[in-house]
Amino acid sequence: MEEIELKAQKREVIGKQVKQLRRQGIVPAILYGHRTEPLPLQIEERSLRRVLERVGSHHLITLRVGDDKEPRMTLAREVQLDPITHALLHVDFYEVVMTEKITTEVPLVFIGQSPVMEQREGVLVRGLDSVEVECLPSNLIESIEVNLEDLVEIDQAILVGDLTVGADMEILTDKEEVVAQILPLRAVEEVVEEVVPSEVEIISREREEVEEREEEPPEEVEEE
Repeated sequence: MEEIELKAQKREVIGKQVKQLRRQGIVPAILYGHRTEPLPLQIEERSLRRVLERVGSHHLITLRVGDDKEPRMTLAREVQLDPITHALLHVDFYEVVMTEKITTEVPLVFIGQSPVMEQREGVLVRGLDSVEVECLPSNLIESIEVNLEDLVEIDQAILVGDLTVGADMEILTDKEEVVAQILPLRAVEEVVEEVVPSEVEIISREREEVEEREEEPPEEVEEE
């Protein structure tokens, strides 16, 4: 796995005063772990956003704090965003111990195409975007590939138990969970036919109400 570095500084500003940091383009953060005392940090917003957009929460981040000689190996556990502006508000970094196993999410990457879809006889339905895994930090991988070419029949599915990972990693997600499945095209069409008429009926009723209001004569205004 590629090494990703991020620089941080120890933070003395706490409480409501962190708003001043955000105005300066600095994001408050905290470093913690079961062997790490909570340490308030501050990180330049552009650098932090660039790293998070690249690796998310499933990739180790080498965090260099101030003048500390030893870097911290971390995972971004929680990222708080402003619901309107999507600005970064706060990030929690979990410091891992390289000799102890961790539990985290690994994204699924879908490759290839089912021959059933190429023949336009079915529709692909994806059930999961990621799975939970357990492994040593050094054995963490960026993604798990799902080959859709293995789906050669209608109703055939790829389950979590069908995914392939190395012996040094264990998938914790239920093995019976559906990752991807090919459904018959007619089944999807039947669902659409059931949904669309009701929507059309609602639109038609709303249109009739509008037309009725338009046909009503305007109220007369008495002159004084």
